[in-house]
Amino acid sequence: MLQWAFSFLILALIAAFLGFGGLAVLSVEIARILFIAFLVLFIIAYAVHALRGKAPPV
Repeated sequence: MLQWAFSFLILALIAAFLGFGGLAVLSVEIARILFIAFLVLFIIAYAVHALRGKAPPV
């Protein structure tokens, strides 16, 4: 999921550089949503592993 977020971020940068403002804004919003979803899932996984008493895999 984090890889998708970075892909959309790069797409947004390229679109902004080429002058496609609408596509750039849409790509940034998608990247932001995916990154936030990744962070939320990471925090949940970390909390579950902490509550079970196991160290999270690195």
